[in-house]
Amino acid sequence: MSDILWTPKDSAANSPMAQLAQQLGLNPRNHTQLHRWSLQNKNRFWSTVWQRSNIIGEPGDTACIPHRNNDITTARFFPDAKLNLAENLLAGNDEAVVIYAVDETGEQQSITRQRLREMVAQCADGLAQLGIKKGDTIAGIQTNSVEGLVALLAAAAIGAVWTSCSPDFGAVAILERVRQARPKLLFVTPQYLYNGQTHNISARLNEIIASLRDLKAVVICGEGEGVTAGVPCYSFSEFGDKNTPLQFTRVPFSHPLYILYTSGTTGAPKAIVHSTGGVLLEHRKEHLLHSDIRGGDVVFWYTNTAWMMYHWLVSALAGGAAVVLYDGSPMPKTSAGPDCSALWRMAETLGVTHFGTSPKYVSALAAADYAPGAACDLERLRWVLSSGAPMPPNFFDWLYDNIKRDMIYASVSGGTEIIGCFFLGSPVLPVRRGRLTCKSLGIAAGVMDETGALVVGRQGELVCTEPFPSMPLTFLGDGGDERYRRAYFSARPGVWSHGDLAEETEDGGAIIYGRSDTTLNPGGVRIGTAEIYAACEGLSGVDDFVAFGVPVSGDEEVVLCLRMAAGGVLTAEVAKRVRERIREYTSPRHVPRRIYGVGGVPYTLNGKRVEKAARLAFLGEEAGNESSLADPGCLDDYRALRDSPWL
Repeated sequence: MSDILWTPKDSAANSPMAQLAQQLGLNPRNHTQLHRWSLQNKNRFWSTVWQRSNIIGEPGDTACIPHRNNDITTARFFPDAKLNLAENLLAGNDEAVVIYAVDETGEQQSITRQRLREMVAQCADGLAQLGIKKGDTIAGIQTNSVEGLVALLAAAAIGAVWTSCSPDFGAVAILERVRQARPKLLFVTPQYLYNGQTHNISARLNEIIASLRDLKAVVICGEGEGVTAGVPCYSFSEFGDKNTPLQFTRVPFSHPLYILYTSGTTGAPKAIVHSTGGVLLEHRKEHLLHSDIRGGDVVFWYTNTAWMMYHWLVSALAGGAAVVLYDGSPMPKTSAGPDCSALWRMAETLGVTHFGTSPKYVSALAAADYAPGAACDLERLRWVLSSGAPMPPNFFDWLYDNIKRDMIYASVSGGTEIIGCFFLGSPVLPVRRGRLTCKSLGIAAGVMDETGALVVGRQGELVCTEPFPSMPLTFLGDGGDERYRRAYFSARPGVWSHGDLAEETEDGGAIIYGRSDTTLNPGGVRIGTAEIYAACEGLSGVDDFVAFGVPVSGDEEVVLCLRMAAGGVLTAEVAKRVRERIREYTSPRHVPRRIYGVGGVPYTLNGKRVEKAARLAFLGEEAGNESSLADPGCLDDYRALRDSPWL
C-alpha cells in the first residue's frame, strides 16, 4: 500500500512556495535543494521572505550577521530594522471581516479590520494614560476572546511586552509564570464558560493581583464580579479614549515582544523572551510559504491564550486572513453527550480554510465514530494541521477517510522555545502517512546520533545546527542567558538540542517519536513512546494511556497504564489484546512487561501528556512541579501502583 495520501494539484504551481523556487531557478518539488539554498544564502533568503511577505517597516541593509565562536546565539538578524507587529497585523482593507469570535454555545461575533483598529486605538490610549511605555510588560489572564486579542495588539502597538495565561490555570500555576514577568498592567476575565459550566475565578484573581508587586492597574474584561484589587480597576469597554487615532511605535528587530513559558513539569516554568522581528518573520514565512495562507482565508486553531499556537494563529492577520477565536470546550457537553460537531459546524458556517487541531481531539472524534466530512459542508477547507504530539500513522488515514480527500494534512513540530516549527507542511509536496512533510526553510533542522553525526533513516536527537531569527532572546531572571544556553546547548556545544527523539526520512521529512528524556530503553534498544501510543489509538474500551520505563536488574521494563472507557474494566483478556496489537504494530521490544489500570493520565495545562510525572510517581519520587499539571490528583493512582498486581 502506498504511503502517499495526497499529491499536489496543478494549482500548487501558483503557490508562493513554488514561485519562490521558480524565481531561483529551482525545482519546487525538490525541497531538499530549496532548503539547502535557504541556509547557504541567509541574507538573500530572509530578505526575500521580508519582501514577499509585504512586511511593513524598515528592513535596513543587512539581513544576517553571522555568529561567532561556535555560539549560534550570537548571530544577529536585521540589526538596523524598525517594525511593529500590530502595524503589520492591522494593515489592509478596513471593511474586511478579520475576526470571528465563537463560543461553545455557537454564539458568534464578527469584527471588521476598521472596528478592530478602533478598539486597539482606544486600548492603546488607555495604556498611555496609565504611563505604560515601550518595554513595559503587560499581562493577560483571559479567554480566547476579542478583548484578549485587542489587549495584545495594543501592547504591541506601543512597543510593550505581552505575556498571557489561560484563566483555567490555577493561582499557583499563573503566579509561577506571570510573576517572573513583573507586569505593570493586568487584563483579566473573571468569569468564563467551559463545557456548559460557568466558572467565576474572582477569588483566584484577587490572590494573583495581591502578589504582583509592580502592578499599577487591572482592566476587567467581560462579566463577573468580585475582583477587589488593591490597585485601580477599569472596565475594558471604558478603558481609553474612543476618539484617539491609532499610532504605532516601531522598534528594533530584536526588541522584546512576547514572554512565553515552558510547561514547567520539572520545576518553575522557564520564561522565554521572543523578539518582535523574529516572531513576525518566522510566522510570515510559515504562513505564506509552508501553509499557503492567502488574503481572504479563514484560519482556525483550537488553542488557549497561553499556548504558542495562539500567537501563531493571530499572526495570520498579517497575511490578510481572518482568524477564528474559539472560546470553550471543543466537544461541549450536551444532554446526549459530547457534541463532536461543534467545531465542524463552525468551520462550515465560517468557511474555514485552515483547521488546526491535535491528535487527542482526532482520537476523540474517531472513538465517537464521527465523520466531519459527511456531517458538514467543508468545501472551503484546504488544510488540516496538528501539533502538540505526534499523530499516529493510522490517524493520517482516518483524516483523509473522514474529513476530506482533497486537502493537505500537515503534522508540525517545533515548540514554545522557537515560537515556530522545525518540520511542517508544504503545498507542493505529497503528504505521506505517519510523516511530517519537510524541514522549515531557513532552519537547519536535522537528527543527530550519539556520536554527533547527522543521520538519515535512524533515530536520534532533533537538533538545529545554524542560527535562525526566532531563537529566544533570553530567559527572564537572574542568569537568564546562561540558563538559556544550558537548556539547549549544553549537550552539544554550538548545536541546538531540542529534546525530541526523531528520525529524518529519505524524502526529507521526519518522524517524531516523543521526548528524548522519556525515551524507553529495554534491552538497550531506544523506543519512542509515540510508537506505543500509535498502536493503542482506537483500541475498543480504552480511553487513554501513558507509557514509561522503570529500572529492573540493570535493564528497563516498559510499563503501560490504561484508563478504560466509562464502564470498562481492565481484564487479562484486554491486556492480552493490547499486547498483541502493540506487537503487531511495532515489535516485541515495544510490548509492555506490565499493564495497569489507572483513573487518569497526567497532562500539562496545555494538553501534553507527561510521562515523566507518571514514572516518578510510580517510583515513589517527587513528580516535579505538580502545579503545571491539569489534574495533579491523578498521580495518586501511580504512587499506589508499584506494589500492586499487574496484568
